[in-house]
Amino acid sequence: MSDEEPLSSSRRSGVSRPPLSRVELRHPPGHYYRSVALGTLCPGLGLLGTRWRNLGRALVLVTLLVIGFTLARLWRGGVLRSALEASVSPEVLQWVGLGVLVGGVLWLGSIVLPAEQTWPPRRRTGRVARVAFAAAACLIIAAPAAMAVQLLDVQATLIDESFASESDDNNNGLTGGSKEDPWAGTPRVNTLLIGSDAGADRIGVRTDSLMVVSTNTETGDTLLIGIPRNLEFVPIPDDNPLSTVWPNGYDCGDECLMNGIWTLAEDRRDLFPGVESPGRQSTIDVVGAITGLEIDHSVVINLRGFTALVNAMGGVEINVQERVCTDCSQREDGSIRWTKGVERWIEPGVQRLDGHDALWYSRSRAGKDDFSRMRRQRCVAGALIDQADPVSLLRNYPELAAVVKNNVDFDIPRDDLTAWVDLILRVQEGGSIRSLPFTNKVLSPANPDFDEIRRLVDKALTPPPPPTPNPSPPSTSTPTGSAKPSPSPSVTPDDADAADLSVTC
Repeated sequence: MSDEEPLSSSRRSGVSRPPLSRVELRHPPGHYYRSVALGTLCPGLGLLGTRWRNLGRALVLVTLLVIGFTLARLWRGGVLRSALEASVSPEVLQWVGLGVLVGGVLWLGSIVLPAEQTWPPRRRTGRVARVAFAAAACLIIAAPAAMAVQLLDVQATLIDESFASESDDNNNGLTGGSKEDPWAGTPRVNTLLIGSDAGADRIGVRTDSLMVVSTNTETGDTLLIGIPRNLEFVPIPDDNPLSTVWPNGYDCGDECLMNGIWTLAEDRRDLFPGVESPGRQSTIDVVGAITGLEIDHSVVINLRGFTALVNAMGGVEINVQERVCTDCSQREDGSIRWTKGVERWIEPGVQRLDGHDALWYSRSRAGKDDFSRMRRQRCVAGALIDQADPVSLLRNYPELAAVVKNNVDFDIPRDDLTAWVDLILRVQEGGSIRSLPFTNKVLSPANPDFDEIRRLVDKALTPPPPPTPNPSPPSTSTPTGSAKPSPSPSVTPDDADAADLSVTC
């Protein structure tokens, strides 16, 4: 035996085994596992030690180019911003989905081909282990790729079906902006959130919750304005066809409330030729007349889907200010009835609410008044805006997308969604979220002063500049001690002053 001949395990053990062939010497059993592992780590890497090495080099090069391009895009636009902007473009989503599909197939090929090329010949032992190793490697790549393709398809379908296209009429698209700042021509955007309470036990659609989200597009500062559902004598603008029937506003007393405007308009569709949703349009018009704001967009949320929406977001953390009952109603004598026969409360304190409790916290009126309810609704809305977690959203995304598609209706043009991504990031990164309370100390729902409401809204949106400090008087020396500074006058806000959510919630 030459000095270069390795001592085989058969000689050491005294067991006679056939000598290794040249192929076996070139591809020992350990080579198989290394090649499969390298192919799993990077497409083409496992092929570099086989006769398919040129193909391996090409795959490695393409992989590095894709990684480099992706990192450059993320570095230029930021990880979160780039991901969100891609998520609102059906075209980008489709191309990314195709890329993931093709890349996944090539990656699987770069695992299977090295496995075939380095399979140890004449080796019967360990065959099951080798097959299981390759199968596990393929699963590591195939499972995430399949999930990614599914999520991308779900998102593209959601954007296509939930948002108006550019060709739609009355889509209130952005104008005057630029690529650098799409909101340059729009200093403020006002969005009406409508919580609809349609159901089998309801007559028509009741706008159970109305809230205007007014956002400064430069700073991200946002004001939440809750509109009482039980306002009487609400004004109807002259350009709304309902004004021909109700020229002095909706003025038939406590039977004609704000939350009935939607159904009122839908019952008179003959007055709205060519209008897809007279109820929605009329609700927007009336809220605009109440607040003095031009409502740019609206989002209609079916409250039946609210529970699933919050659950899909991983819940919402709320600083509960008051004890609120769930699964309850109020009897005529003021006592509380438990609809499920079990007494249950949401207790004060900071806690994370699931969808069921968040809905009851937002809507419960048992033992409370509408103003307390409105405050809680603003708190929940602000918390959802502030706490949206991309990780939780992604984890539960198919469920979330189904909820949104079936229960949320937007009138925002699809072409403006990248601008809205930018605006949402401004709100989350640096904007304040304030709440404008309309309580029974400010207005009477039975006899509201709409001029005062509009004044308070305007005041909240245009706060006075900070006071200019008075020049300090010349300092005078004192022989003993230091003079105590005069206390600064404390400012007591009005009952209707806008306050940060951290204070009111």
